[in-house]
Amino acid sequence: MAGPSFLTPKPVSPSRSTRRFTVEQANRTLPLVRRIVSDIVKSHQRVTALHVASVSATGKDQPAAQTALDRAVEQLQNYVDELAGIGCQLKDYQTGLIDFLGRHEGRDVCLCWKLGEEKISYWHEMTAGFAGRAPIETLRETA
Repeated sequence: MAGPSFLTPKPVSPSRSTRRFTVEQANRTLPLVRRIVSDIVKSHQRVTALHVASVSATGKDQPAAQTALDRAVEQLQNYVDELAGIGCQLKDYQTGLIDFLGRHEGRDVCLCWKLGEEKISYWHEMTAGFAGRAPIETLRETA
């Protein structure tokens, strides 16, 4: 049986980007992006754990559990907003998958990076997603 609706965490808004990056520009942002994405992954784990705890909380423990969850969701949203301010798109909260909008042969593509990778090493078509990643060496950047 589902818990009361007030225990449902507020959704976190995904990031969106209209800024275009070259591979060089995207790589220059990675020190900051890496720190933010690491915070997002940790914060997401905390939100998940607090959500489980809030659903199983009973009686007088429910309000405190919900408050803790709300605060954690707000912190997660702040990290997502900070990342969006840089201009890249968060694709996966658990793995720290990020896309930067780039160009290939005159069309928009995604420059793909995942937490743990040293630099931008892959790109993919806008509709291809992670499974369609191609080596960055095959990218032909154009304005």
